[in-house]
Amino acid sequence: MKRVYKITLLLGITMLVASCHNDKAPNYQYFPNMYESVGYETYSESKAFANGQEGQLPAEGSINRGFEPYEYPNTTEGYELAKANLKSPLDSLDRNSEKGKELFDIYCAICHGTTGNGKGKLVEREKFLGVPSYADRVITEGSIFHVETYGLNAMGSHANQLTKHERWLIADYVLKLKSQL
Repeated sequence: MKRVYKITLLLGITMLVASCHNDKAPNYQYFPNMYESVGYETYSESKAFANGQEGQLPAEGSINRGFEPYEYPNTTEGYELAKANLKSPLDSLDRNSEKGKELFDIYCAICHGTTGNGKGKLVEREKFLGVPSYADRVITEGSIFHVETYGLNAMGSHANQLTKHERWLIADYVLKLKSQL
C-alpha cells in the first residue's frame, strides 16, 4: 500500500512540474530589444531622427515596390504623345484575346457595351450619357492604354484595378472590337 502512495505522489509531482513548463516562452532572451521594441506614435516627436519627427517622407526618387513608372503625363499633350508613339510591349505569345475579352467584360462593358458601341447597361439606364462608340473615334493602342491608366472625362482611371499587362490585353481587345464595328 505504501508503494502505491509513493508512486501516486511521484506521478503527481511529475505532472505538477511538467505542467509549469511553457514551450512558447523562451527561458532566456538573447537580444530583448528585438522582442520588446519601443513603439512610436506615427506623427509624434522622436529623438531618433534629425528633424525630431517620427514620421518621415520617402527618400527622393524612390518608388513603391511593384510600381512601374509611366512616362506620359496626364495631360492632353501626354494623351496625344501616347496616341502617336506608345506601342504595345506584348508579343504574339503574350496576346490573349480570351483574357482581354474577360477583362473587358468585367471592367469596360458596363459602360461601353460588349461590342464597343457605347451602349452598355449604365448607358441604357441613363446613368452615364455620351459614352462613345469605338467606331466613331480615332484610337490607337497607345491612346487606349493612356485612357485606361489615367481616365478621360467621366471615365476614371483603372490603373489601381488592372496591372500594366492586363491594360495592354484590354487595349488589344478594344482594337479587335473596333475592327469588327
